Amino acid sequence: MAFPIEKKLVVGVSSNALFNLQTEDEIFDKKGIIEYRQYQKENKSILLGKGPAFPFIKRFLEINKHYPDEQPVEVVLLSKNSPETGIRIFNSIKHFELDISRAAFTSGKSPFEYIPAYNISLFLSTNDTDVHNSINAGFPAGKYINNNVEDIDEDIELRVAFDFDGVIADDNSEAVYKESKNLKDFHDYELAHITEPHEPGPLADFFKKLAFFQKLETKKENNATGYKKILRTSIITARNAPSHERAINTLTSWGVTVDELFLMGGVDKSRILNVVKPHIYFDDQLVHLNKETTKIPLVHIPFGIANK
Repeated sequence: MAFPIEKKLVVGVSSNALFNLQTEDEIFDKKGIIEYRQYQKENKSILLGKGPAFPFIKRFLEINKHYPDEQPVEVVLLSKNSPETGIRIFNSIKHFELDISRAAFTSGKSPFEYIPAYNISLFLSTNDTDVHNSINAGFPAGKYINNNVEDIDEDIELRVAFDFDGVIADDNSEAVYKESKNLKDFHDYELAHITEPHEPGPLADFFKKLAFFQKLETKKENNATGYKKILRTSIITARNAPSHERAINTLTSWGVTVDELFLMGGVDKSRILNVVKPHIYFDDQLVHLNKETTKIPLVHIPFGIANK
């Protein structure tokens, strides 16, 4: 029997993130809701192009194929479309063979209120207001800041990369640095609190649940000769030694591990991102999300001191 939704790792995605709806958005902005709905109805049989979330969502759903009895992950569509204009979206979902069956169509209303109803651990959108509403309500959400992303179909591995402070963990230490502007004060603070785990950040629940599959993958790799992992997790942080130890201690206290940890110490993160090529990368600081230098799906988490 499949897991009930309360026991699944659930990702919510907006229709604008999953598919390319730039033309449709322009119609809505310039001609209004009536013209928009008419356009969607008239073009319901025309497939939509892939949006920035597509590479991640496609591979995320592949996890269920490796755990067919449990079906432990799910994607829910959270769309501001009306139910009738949503027909085109589900036609495209069917064409691309995405196993998505649950959805909320809110006819223009921000869908963030329904995040807990669907047990969603991460909501992905291209809409700034919807994401800020979610974060302000204490819900985990991120905004794609680029649409020009690459997706290599033959690449079946799912690679997910995170910043640490303000994303996986809280931003208390980041606040210390922002206040003093002195890197030594930051390191001194971390050393003084080295045994104290950080409080969870906005994406902690998603990271912990994803780390559970990462553990299963490592076990399969060790027990089955020739097994190729389908999931790889990375942390790419501006931290460097000696502040790295508290971050590692935090992960240990949560009972989770990560495949790769990159301590950048101020080096441009794009140098690592362009090697790892994650299908999604989360960061709370826009300065680290340079959409001009990479075709990687970049997601901004507008949380904490870095966004005030």
